[in-house]
Amino acid sequence: MATVSAVSGPKISGGSFLIEERQPDEIFTPEDFSEQHLLIAQTTEEFATKEVLPNIEKMEHKDFSITRELLKKAGELGLSGVDVPEEYGGMQMDKVTSAIIADRLAKYGGFSTTWGAHTCIGTLPIVYFGTEEQKKKYLPGLAAGTTVGAYALSESSSASDALNCRTRAELSADAKHYILNGEKMWITNAGFADLFIVFAKVDGEKFTAFIIERNAPGLSVGAEEHKMGIRGSSTCPLLLNDCQVPVENLLGEIGKGHLIAFNVLNVGRFKLGAGCIGSARNCLESAIAYAKQRKAFGKVIADFGLIREKLANIAAGIFTGEAMAYRTVGQMDEATAALGETHHEMSQIRKVIDEYVIECSILKVWGSEFIDYVVDEMVQIYGGYGFVEEYPAERAYRDARINRIFEGTNEINRLVITGFLLKRAMSGQLPLMPAIKQLMDEVLSGTKDEAEDGPLAEERKLVANAKKIGLFAAGVASQKYMQAIQDQQEIMGAIANMAMETYAMESAVLRAQKLVAWNGESGAALAIAMTRVYAAQAMERIESAARMTIAAASEGDMLRSLMAILRRLCKYEPFNTVALRQRIAEKVLETGKYVGG
Repeated sequence: MATVSAVSGPKISGGSFLIEERQPDEIFTPEDFSEQHLLIAQTTEEFATKEVLPNIEKMEHKDFSITRELLKKAGELGLSGVDVPEEYGGMQMDKVTSAIIADRLAKYGGFSTTWGAHTCIGTLPIVYFGTEEQKKKYLPGLAAGTTVGAYALSESSSASDALNCRTRAELSADAKHYILNGEKMWITNAGFADLFIVFAKVDGEKFTAFIIERNAPGLSVGAEEHKMGIRGSSTCPLLLNDCQVPVENLLGEIGKGHLIAFNVLNVGRFKLGAGCIGSARNCLESAIAYAKQRKAFGKVIADFGLIREKLANIAAGIFTGEAMAYRTVGQMDEATAALGETHHEMSQIRKVIDEYVIECSILKVWGSEFIDYVVDEMVQIYGGYGFVEEYPAERAYRDARINRIFEGTNEINRLVITGFLLKRAMSGQLPLMPAIKQLMDEVLSGTKDEAEDGPLAEERKLVANAKKIGLFAAGVASQKYMQAIQDQQEIMGAIANMAMETYAMESAVLRAQKLVAWNGESGAALAIAMTRVYAAQAMERIESAARMTIAAASEGDMLRSLMAILRRLCKYEPFNTVALRQRIAEKVLETGKYVGG
């Protein structure tokens, strides 16, 4: 049975967080998990701890018989069929559940990569775009983990530029097969997958997807790549030499392969973001354990302020990341539930996910860059031992780096964030331009902000100002570059950075507000501390991105005038982050792990 997340309020449009004010009861947070969500989290955690972790060394040395067995066990627990409809052997759970599983499976990067490629990009193209015959034939095995899926999009000459692929597909003379020729690179699970979603250009022009079975004539798999990290996963090239694919294995419509490629990537992005947050939680626990037993200068290093600062920053980031991830998937579930009788139709669910393309890219970029920060600090806490293979920091460091490349590079995703914001603004879907104009009128007239009151008043003001700064900087850039802003990638990236930090900060503040409403300010003291620590850092990054954007789009007296306005918007009374971090560190050291508030 599909669960429905308990979120009240109207459907929230993708990207609207920049111009609309949200209330705590409009967003889903980990504190809203149902009993079923908690049970699935526990089941996944136990599977990862008892089944995956003991087999790390075997998987690191490419014993993929173990990997296949683990995928089958995950299927038996329902972890691999979470997004597959029940009539095809799946569970068809809500997107909160999908994120929970990705989050809790992230104890070992090699296996979570394998599982993610199989259940997401290896399975969902058939779920969303397959014919009835294709679904009946392939989905039960994929959901059970007895059939392993893979996704073959990238090529050596067109990795991020996926639509520029060189692989060709020609219809055979008897019209019974498509004949594919080309080479795909960096294909996760290729060494042992049974089924491949492969993209090629029909007649060299029409970008199209195909389902190819491993035993297809003309299909061969190259040697395993020797990778920096995620060594427990399989990565090989896929070689297509007059590969014969039955015409009934064409997936979706000819020339519409881009719809398949980009829609499933959105799911991959929010799951990757959730997985990065889960990985950060595990890294923090290991770092705490080491810091509490490693002695220097006569005491454990957990007593040192600079070590505590690292632990507190990581905890604050996890609190914020959880808030962002579950807010996003909660919005998806709310929108799905609003579909009523059609909420089981895959085409409708696909449209819901596509609505949140901006937020999915935000989660991917933010999560992958956060886990990189976490593993770097983890190595630093371990010191020399962090560089040694037998300690967990070394592998975590290597495994984390790929996340900034997976599911579209972070550079591509930054362009997606700003590009879709502008696209929706131009089409009228998102009233971004009127909001920018109204703000420009306000700041130029010197209108004063209304004073905030109540719990977290200062934090809510910071969020409001962050939105204004982002709109202000985007407005300045839009006036300068007009339609040509699409060619200004540095500016597009800076606008994306401001949007990401605003979404992160607001998510943390809304989560803290919800906890204050439930537990009172004293009961939510830890959540407030983590929110304030993150908000202070976020405002610095937002101001830096805005300064760069404005300086690139103006000069002379105009630049000085615009910078005076920016300084006014960035003005706030700083928090005592030293004391706040001490409080956070004290709590995580006491419990030995991350505590959410």
